[in-house]
Amino acid sequence: MPASGLVFLVAALALIGWVSARARAARFRVGNVRRFSSLPQHHGWFVALCTLIPPLLFLAAWQFTSPALVTDAVIATPAAAALPAAGPVSGMDRAAILSEARNLAEGRAYGAFHPLADRLAPAYRAAQDRYDMIATVVALLLAFAGGALAFLSVRPGFSARTQVERVVMGLLLAASLLAILTTLGIVASLVVESARFFRIVPFTDFLFGTHWSPQVIDPRDPGASLGAVPLFWGTFFIGAVIAMIVAIPLGLMSAIYLTQYAAPATRRWMKPLLEILAGVPTVVYGYFAALTVAPAVRQFGVAIGIADATSESALAAGLVMGVMIIPFVSSMADDSLAAVPASMRDGSLAMGATSSETIRQVLVPAALPGVVGGVLLAVSRAIGETMIVVMAASGVASLTLNPFASTTTVTKQIVDLLTGEAEFDSAKTLAAFALGLTLFVVTFLLNVVALMVVRRYREAYD
Repeated sequence: MPASGLVFLVAALALIGWVSARARAARFRVGNVRRFSSLPQHHGWFVALCTLIPPLLFLAAWQFTSPALVTDAVIATPAAAALPAAGPVSGMDRAAILSEARNLAEGRAYGAFHPLADRLAPAYRAAQDRYDMIATVVALLLAFAGGALAFLSVRPGFSARTQVERVVMGLLLAASLLAILTTLGIVASLVVESARFFRIVPFTDFLFGTHWSPQVIDPRDPGASLGAVPLFWGTFFIGAVIAMIVAIPLGLMSAIYLTQYAAPATRRWMKPLLEILAGVPTVVYGYFAALTVAPAVRQFGVAIGIADATSESALAAGLVMGVMIIPFVSSMADDSLAAVPASMRDGSLAMGATSSETIRQVLVPAALPGVVGGVLLAVSRAIGETMIVVMAASGVASLTLNPFASTTTVTKQIVDLLTGEAEFDSAKTLAAFALGLTLFVVTFLLNVVALMVVRRYREAYD
């Protein structure tokens, strides 16, 4: 049985268990004046969870183990005797033949390059059917056993609510641990691969070098071509300077207008329209930057006398990036201004201050933690943006203060390094992991700074 059908069947059994247990628990309460520790639905959920969770855990583990079991069963058949022997070179041909046979058996291919794959496809199909049947039987047995044992536990004195809460807490804990372990896995992969890179390229050459040219790397001195300072500067220049010059004033002023000046009817339709910007796919922003903003920026640069203005300028990417992150600044500032106690605003107005003076000297300082948090969140979002800089910025690494000149970013170079045909063990490819680790560290430090600022000013205004 397909996995989706099996999951549906197990869910149906869990639903039957829920209805049966709830009905049985409801019969206990008829004519009984004693106080129960659990409601009928608690008993129903207890039986449903005991029916559903064990087979789902088994099926999740089975998805990882069954492919190896099927392959071992196929290799044990007489038809697999003609397979190439496992080895450094022939092992690739062996894996390719087995992969073709699997695709043929699963209906994902209509022909094979190697004739042996056609002969192995029936063995793959038979082994897959056999192990699918085993998975079906075991999953149904687990569902029936778990549901039956839980159903027998349904009685007046049984605390089903406590058991359900424990199961739910366990699921929430597992979800939290999964998120934490995923983050740790990402960091560990970056650290391991970056360590391999720094065994080839000295740390100081990478972090303080001013020449970036991964296309031509001297094997005797690879660090001479992998100095990342131009990438760091381009990322900072586009994401933390140009984009912030656009996002911070517009975002903060829009938040002030919506919270202090706009009529309720105006706010009801303007705030959702502003937040739509956060839902626009970044590839759309990239197209807009490449096809509309970049040519306009180049024409403007030429018009004001900048002869070397280019269509792949830092200004074009930074302007569009700034528009993209306006909602991050505006939303956080809006919430922070709205959370300022009304007594502070009323007291300032009662002292004779104007509305603009109250906003400038009372509300904005009081809401500063949220505003700073929004700004730092926007900076983190900007320096990690990929599609806009891939489509609008240049791949030329340069140290320049000219916003009309070509420059590149860390994320743009990561894409370029990982989409080529270089070997994975080469310094060129491993440099992408070093850049990713650097970007992660910078983002982490920005979050730490944001927490420190929020803590400091919260003590002053709480």
